[in-house]
Amino acid sequence: MNGMKYRIDPELQYCPQCQDEYRAGVALCATCGVALLSGLQMLAMMEEKNNRLAARSREISEQDELVDILKGRVIEIKSVQSLLKREGFPSLLAGDGASCCPSKGCRGGEVRLQVRRDDLREIMEIMAREHVNSTGLRDHGAEFVDAVFNPEAGVAVCPACGCNFSTRSRSCPDCGLCF
Repeated sequence: MNGMKYRIDPELQYCPQCQDEYRAGVALCATCGVALLSGLQMLAMMEEKNNRLAARSREISEQDELVDILKGRVIEIKSVQSLLKREGFPSLLAGDGASCCPSKGCRGGEVRLQVRRDDLREIMEIMAREHVNSTGLRDHGAEFVDAVFNPEAGVAVCPACGCNFSTRSRSCPDCGLCF
């Protein structure tokens, strides 16, 4: 899954998204809220993924249709490229060379990260998982993320922590988020 080697116990349950391990009888992942798989199902899923990876070319050919998935500074894009390589997906860096301006001081230039269109679904799953893990979102609920601060509403819900508070205050009294 994430390149880590660990033992799957056929008697236990596993989350297909975060790979957390649960005792038999638990049905849902406490973190992701998705249905758990038995150890046997998890092993079969991992074997299928490994077979797909083994059959996939690790090189990009001229016939492959490429899509841009990310644009940014070289150093940032290289870290994503390394992640994809560890997961078995080839990628290319593309740039026009015009993004580096010596008169203003070079910031390393901007490049685009390109992958095969056929790999896009799996790559986006990897990137979403990495985003959740690297930002700490895995440990926090996102149920209030769509809350909007409307000063005319009288009462607001903080999108960070879910606290209800008067809109006369311009910051959440619970977490300190400013509006």
